[in-house]
Amino acid sequence: MKQKAAIEFGIIGLGTFGSNLAKKLAKAGREVLAIDQNEDRVNDIKDYVSTAFVVKSLDKFILEETGIQNCETVIVCISKDMAISVLTTLNIVNMGVPRVIAKANSDDHGMILEKLGAEVVYPERDMADRIGGMLLNSRRLDFIHLNGNVSVSEFRIPECFVGMTIKETQLRDKYFLSIVAVESDGETYTKVNPKHILKEDDYMVVVGDNENIEEFEKDFLNQD
Repeated sequence: MKQKAAIEFGIIGLGTFGSNLAKKLAKAGREVLAIDQNEDRVNDIKDYVSTAFVVKSLDKFILEETGIQNCETVIVCISKDMAISVLTTLNIVNMGVPRVIAKANSDDHGMILEKLGAEVVYPERDMADRIGGMLLNSRRLDFIHLNGNVSVSEFRIPECFVGMTIKETQLRDKYFLSIVAVESDGETYTKVNPKHILKEDDYMVVVGDNENIEEFEKDFLNQD
């Protein structure tokens, strides 16, 4: 029998997190199979994704009928009902899906999901941490979280950098951060000149690992 072609992503649960994730992946040109028990949610997403199913339940037999077992990655976006989340994750893992990611809303919930073999995400907690960190640090004006552990962040130039060239800041050498843009005198420059002398009202946009960005923030805040 001919083996079915793998589907890139499967999304189970189309609440706020699941539907936004499905749309983001679909808009990036990825193949997405979406499943929910709520017909209205499925109708809202069906024009964005490759395939969308309304299911009566999330038992193994019905899940297999949708073809979810053919996905390379399945994200279980159910967290309010822990029992359904755990059982659905168990079924997906037992189907042999290569990568299973599950949303959790507590440490206990996440611990169970991890023991089943799933990668665990805590969307609400992670977003709160990022926004809280940004609010606590007045110098970070904006950030964009990229894949994995990488972010793009915008900063006001700290006082200790005023009068220095970009090269003299040693951001790349000390913190492994790349300056991808500088705003100076109302102009934004994406071709960053390492000899540019930083002024008091300049801004810079850096890209790098979150840990390195946080270390940089901590160090230069202590210097001001």
